[in-house]
Amino acid sequence: MEELCNRAMAGDIRAVSRLIRKIEDRAPDTNVAVKQIFCHTGNAHIVGLTGAPGAGKSTLTDELVAAMRKAGKTIGVLAVDPTSPFTGGALLGDRIRMLRHAEDKAVFIRSLATRGAMGGLSKAVGDGINILDVMGKDIVMVETVGVGQQEVDIINHAHTVIVVLVPGMGDEVQAIKAGLMEIADIFVINKADRDGANKLYRETKNMLNMGNFVDGWEPAIIMVESNANPHTFAASVEELYKKINEHHEHLKAKGLIKERVYRKVKTELNDALIDSLYEPIIKILNESGEMDKILEQLVNKEVDPYTVAEGIAETYFKTQDF
Repeated sequence: MEELCNRAMAGDIRAVSRLIRKIEDRAPDTNVAVKQIFCHTGNAHIVGLTGAPGAGKSTLTDELVAAMRKAGKTIGVLAVDPTSPFTGGALLGDRIRMLRHAEDKAVFIRSLATRGAMGGLSKAVGDGINILDVMGKDIVMVETVGVGQQEVDIINHAHTVIVVLVPGMGDEVQAIKAGLMEIADIFVINKADRDGANKLYRETKNMLNMGNFVDGWEPAIIMVESNANPHTFAASVEELYKKINEHHEHLKAKGLIKERVYRKVKTELNDALIDSLYEPIIKILNESGEMDKILEQLVNKEVDPYTVAEGIAETYFKTQDF
C-alpha cells in the first residue's frame, strides 16, 4: 500500500485509479492509504458543481475543463453518479460526455457511485479529493449527482461552490430557498437562451439582494447559453472560470480558506468516526444475527429504536453519557 500511495503522489494514473477503487469498495487497507496521503493534501483548489438533474452540469464541467486547460491548469474531476441498485456501481461509469479529454494526461476523470449517501455525495468523495490533490492536480472539480433539495453537502468539501440553475424546470426559486441559496458562491443560469432565463435571473438577483454576505462575497450570476452555439458557449464558460478564480483569490485575500478547510476536515473526521465506531458495531450485529432479532422486535413494536440504540451504546462503549 505504501508503494501504491507513493506512485499516486508521483502522478501515476493507474495507481490513483486503484486507490480510488479501493476507497470506493471500502477495502480493508483503505485507511492505511488515507493516513499516508492526508498530510500531503491542501494544495488544490476544490470546485463543486451542484444543481438539479438535467441542469447540464456535465456539459458545463466538460467546457470548464477545457477553459482551465487553456490556462495551463491540471485538472481532476470526480463525477458523483447515481448508484446501480444491482451492482452498487455508478450507472454512468466513466463520463462519456467528457471523452474529448480522455487522451489529455493533465486531466483525470473518475465517476463515483453515491452508494446511498445523503446530500448527493458518496462517502468516498472526501478521500477521492485528497488523492487527486496529492496527485498534483491544480484544480479538483466535484460534480454532484443532482438530487434537488438535499444537494448541499458539497459545501463541506469545496472551496468554491457553483449552483447550476436552468429555466423551465419548475419553481426554481423554491429550490434555491430550500438550501442552495446558502451554499452558492456562484450561480450559473445554464441554457440561458431558453424562455424564462431573464425572469430566473431577476428572481435570483432579488433573493441575493435580501442576503447578508458576512464573508464580503456576493454570489455572482453567470448566464451561459446552450452549447448549440459553441463560440458563445465557450466564451460564457470562460467568464465563469474567471469568476471562479476571482472567488478563490477573495478567499485567500480575506483569510477565508481556513474556514472552508475547517468544514472539510470536520466532515472527514465525522466520516472516520462512523467508520471506526458505528460500522464495526453494525457488522457485529449483522454477523451474529442480533440485528434480525432487533428488527423483528421493532416491527412488533416490542421496543423503540432509541431504547435499542442506547442499549447498544452502553454495551459497546460502557458509558451512560454517550
